[in-house]
Amino acid sequence: MKKVTLGLLALACLTVGTVALAQVSGIGSVAQKITGNAAALARLITAGSYVAGMAFAVGAIVKFKAHKDNPTQIPIGTPIALLFVGAALIFIPTVFKVSGATMFGGSGVQATVSGISTFT
Repeated sequence: MKKVTLGLLALACLTVGTVALAQVSGIGSVAQKITGNAAALARLITAGSYVAGMAFAVGAIVKFKAHKDNPTQIPIGTPIALLFVGAALIFIPTVFKVSGATMFGGSGVQATVSGISTFT
């Protein structure tokens, strides 16, 4: 049974690999797919940063309430640290945008395989 499962898994991997290889027509298309995925990854990191920052801020509010109810059990440093981490996560996208403009200027360009395009 184990050999049959392993054989089916190998066959599935071979099929998926063949289909993926058929869609790639050269190094240029690989670079275009990576560039397209990089923009989606940046949006994912930005959205995750906002969500995590808000979660940390709500957690800080809950910890402040817990500290008020029982100051000996929850030290005041815990909710303050959560609040600072939440604020940092919320402002990470802004910091990335400002640092990108500082390093690359307003007319930064991104090199691609087929030439140069503007950095957006």
